[in-house]
Amino acid sequence: MGLLGFQVTPGMRRLGASVLGMEAIVVGLATPVMITIGGITPALAVTTGIGLAVFCVIATGLLKRPIGYVLGSVAQVLAIAMGFLVPAMFFLGTIFAALWVTAIIVARRVEGVTSR
Repeated sequence: MGLLGFQVTPGMRRLGASVLGMEAIVVGLATPVMITIGGITPALAVTTGIGLAVFCVIATGLLKRPIGYVLGSVAQVLAIAMGFLVPAMFFLGTIFAALWVTAIIVARRVEGVTSR
């Protein structure tokens, strides 16, 4: 049992890393969209888009510990909040949040069944 009341499993790490990796690419690619279409200043766009992409990569690296899942969950909230800068991120952030939750639930169920 981990710090946050759940044990980190290899399947959770794999699926969580997949979600966060793809999310890092999407939020990073949102940076030029913020600048060209959204009219956001380059400094704010780079700080937000690239900053969140780096945050996702850091969270991915910490998925061996429960804190990685906390950071991954924070990344989901921040991705949705990016919708205030790029409205499409409301939709994309919600999709990634759903994938994040699904990845954790599916991995725990599958590994719970196979460990019996």
